[in-house]
Amino acid sequence: MNFTLTSKEKNEAKFTMAFAAEDFDKALNAAYQANKSKFVVDGFRKGKAPRSIIESKYGADVFFEEAIDNLFKDAYPAALSELELTPVDQPSVAFGEEPLEKGKGFEVTVTVTCAPEVEVKDYKGIQIEKIEHPVTEEDIQKELEAVQKRNARLVVVEREAKDGDTVILDYAGFVGDEQFEGGTAENQSLKLGSGTFIPGFEEQLIGAKAGDEVDVKVTFPEEYHAENLAGKEAVFKCKVHEVKEEQLPELNDDLAVDVSDFDTLEEYKNDIKAKLEESAAEAVKYETEAAVMAKLCEATEIDIPEVMFDDEAEQMLREFEMQLRQQGLSLEMYSKYLGKETKELKAELRPDAEKRVKNRLVIDAISKAESIEATQEDVENELQEMATMYKMDVEELKKMMNLEVYSAIMSDVRTKKTIRFLVENAVIQ
Repeated sequence: MNFTLTSKEKNEAKFTMAFAAEDFDKALNAAYQANKSKFVVDGFRKGKAPRSIIESKYGADVFFEEAIDNLFKDAYPAALSELELTPVDQPSVAFGEEPLEKGKGFEVTVTVTCAPEVEVKDYKGIQIEKIEHPVTEEDIQKELEAVQKRNARLVVVEREAKDGDTVILDYAGFVGDEQFEGGTAENQSLKLGSGTFIPGFEEQLIGAKAGDEVDVKVTFPEEYHAENLAGKEAVFKCKVHEVKEEQLPELNDDLAVDVSDFDTLEEYKNDIKAKLEESAAEAVKYETEAAVMAKLCEATEIDIPEVMFDDEAEQMLREFEMQLRQQGLSLEMYSKYLGKETKELKAELRPDAEKRVKNRLVIDAISKAESIEATQEDVENELQEMATMYKMDVEELKKMMNLEVYSAIMSDVRTKKTIRFLVENAVIQ
């Protein structure tokens, strides 16, 4: 086999692959050996007919397609390696004008879109503003208030319901004089102001007290999921049984003992502060890295093939679909709920896809320029962190990994090291 690069303009490369007559004949014979048992020829047991007999009966080109496919499978990767090409799309293959014949060699011309050549200049000394997220007493107080709310209890009150209260009620829904299916409940708990029910429902129960009967008049939204109710006026006949208000626990040592491993509120507050500072440090780290990458990518011009953006958006859509499945949903259900087609969802992902592709190309170029690689020690540390996160033994985690996953981890580690290198060499003012 002989490979010759004929042209390379922008991101498109053309090259020829020439196959000698001997190569073609070997491939034809291999195709014959692999398929001879499929042919029935009079006078021969199945699988015993000579290649020449099968070709005379079924056509001289009966094994051509498989022979050429097999030649291409071996030759194409070899050509990419020899010519130092990195494809980002499926190749286009064209045969010469001469017909294929046994005993003759042939040549094909391959056209393929390649990854762009990237030159990143002045990637050391990138200037960004210092990012800070100081933890204040107000932040700690907000966290304590959230703890109070999570540990609040509902207490029955003998007064009219107000916004934020919880009412226990029965209701039955009617459109005209007809009660509709799915619009009835008993001893239903509803927090007023939560937006749980359709618009206008909860507001009409403000001012009601235990024992009151209230007719709640609403109009179902035009896009309501039940088509028989969409856009229609309805009345819910409600009977209020109880009104409850949220009672917060006091901020004291007793609360600290109940919700933590600490004996005093002061110790608990110090722990909250430490955790908030840890989260703030992580946020600063992430935002600093993002700012450095944004500045660098903005200053770097790259002619990126459209197919790379399309492929990335498709990959992001598949990732989103996996997230939906983990929540018991499908992409089809999600699309129907939003009233959008899958191609619209993909189009919405396009800006982020473009950003991801450019970031990856820039990072890859700098990794190569600085000879940044993921060492075995780096990968071991990453696996240990993953094992800790998933509460697994690291050896057990390794057994679950295949080569593809391992390669992805190595790539991720190299990316992290490269971004860390850029931040360490940035000028943060």
